[in-house]
Amino acid sequence: MTAPVPDEFPAMNPLTWIFVAALLASAALRLWLAQRQISYVRGHRDAVPAEFAVQIQLPAHQKAADYTVAKTRLGTVSLVIDLVLTLLWTLGGGLALLDTIWNHVNAGPLTRGVLVIGSFALLSGVIGLPLSIWSTFVTEARFGFNRTTVRTFVLDLLKGMLLAAVLGIPLLYAALWLMQKSGGLWWLYLWLLWMGFSLAITWAWPVFIAPLFNRFSPLDNAELSERIDSLLQRCGFTSRGVFVMDGSSRSAHGNAYFTGFGNHKRIVFFDTLMEKLMPDEIEAVLAHELGHFRLHHVIKRLAVTAALSLAGLALLGWLTGNAWFYQGLGIGTPSNYMALLLFALLLPPFLFLLEPVMSAWSRKHEFEADSYASRYTSASALIHALVKLYRDNASTLTPDPLYSLFHDSHPPAPTRIAYLKSLQHAT
Repeated sequence: MTAPVPDEFPAMNPLTWIFVAALLASAALRLWLAQRQISYVRGHRDAVPAEFAVQIQLPAHQKAADYTVAKTRLGTVSLVIDLVLTLLWTLGGGLALLDTIWNHVNAGPLTRGVLVIGSFALLSGVIGLPLSIWSTFVTEARFGFNRTTVRTFVLDLLKGMLLAAVLGIPLLYAALWLMQKSGGLWWLYLWLLWMGFSLAITWAWPVFIAPLFNRFSPLDNAELSERIDSLLQRCGFTSRGVFVMDGSSRSAHGNAYFTGFGNHKRIVFFDTLMEKLMPDEIEAVLAHELGHFRLHHVIKRLAVTAALSLAGLALLGWLTGNAWFYQGLGIGTPSNYMALLLFALLLPPFLFLLEPVMSAWSRKHEFEADSYASRYTSASALIHALVKLYRDNASTLTPDPLYSLFHDSHPPAPTRIAYLKSLQHAT
């Protein structure tokens, strides 16, 4: 549809005030929680918790505290920038201006929609680039974690942009076409498209996408391979192999994960983790990751994500039929592509209220995976592995409880280790 430039700024309506109130309230709560986290971590900086005093020395504990404070402060800067940008894009007329600019291009409504959304994404990425550079080359480097070169950073950025274009442009065309052509139930068809796309990406990621950014080599440690094969047999698990990823090319942090589904399931260890853990500890970490799969955590999270996205698109389907939705967020002329952008900017302040629930659910899954791992491997080995990872990744042992309630997908270190010790004694 052709969008004439409105004669004057759209009038405010109740949605405007609800949106501004939610945006400011969520930002204020996030900033308050961040300040609590900084104060709490700094207040416990000079004493290692008793249960970790043998394994973690005071300098390592203080490094973790300083690293946590630095990351939290950077997060508050990002939060304030996002708040200002959201207001500028909506009530400040940024999206309306972007729409006006592309309205002068001789293109159909679908192409104009893709251009508006694509330019919004590109501008957002450019604006966020300085913080990303600071995080990588200042914060991570300051604490000895960064191994990313400027060349690698630029190549990753370019590859990410190219991948986003190759995958995102056809998806946007399909989404806008469905919104235009499929009647009142377009939101249902769009949900089916999105779920199909998400499943396809999950299936393709380990084999076709992840190798664009990292090198994956089959595990060549005979002793460890034998130990892992035995664990997989005990757990009744099959995969396309165990791979070691060159995580050290970008960071000193260590990690492990399970990815893919169907015939493309893979177990991946960072090479940095392989350097730090003993074979029995690596086995225990793998058992934890297998626990997530065997206990259907991946499927459960996918189901909840699908339900929430369906509810969200149904809500959007209703909102798009009301002029006050656009007017209340700074847009005078409705369009399908503006509906998508406005909804993406409207949702975050309200979804923040769900974070404690989702974080609690995730922590529950972590406890369950730990319990699963203790049945098939040694709880003691998992404890030793986690303590090493806390130390080497500079993870704070003393997060603020309320901040953790909102933000932490994993249980705080003392709580998690105490739980594993209870499992150890039970066996």
